[in-house]
Amino acid sequence: MDEKNEIRQSEELRSFLFLTVVMVPVLTVMIIAAYGFAVWFYQMLVGGPPHH
Repeated sequence: MDEKNEIRQSEELRSFLFLTVVMVPVLTVMIIAAYGFAVWFYQMLVGGPPHH
């Protein structure tokens, strides 16, 4: 039973590192890119940024 516990802890550590090192930055960049695209597309439809 102790061996199974060690394997589980190893898998949990790998999963945690994958989520924090890979997935969080990738999702952050994707969200920022999607927001930038949405703003660009909205400005393209409406007529661009306001003029002073």
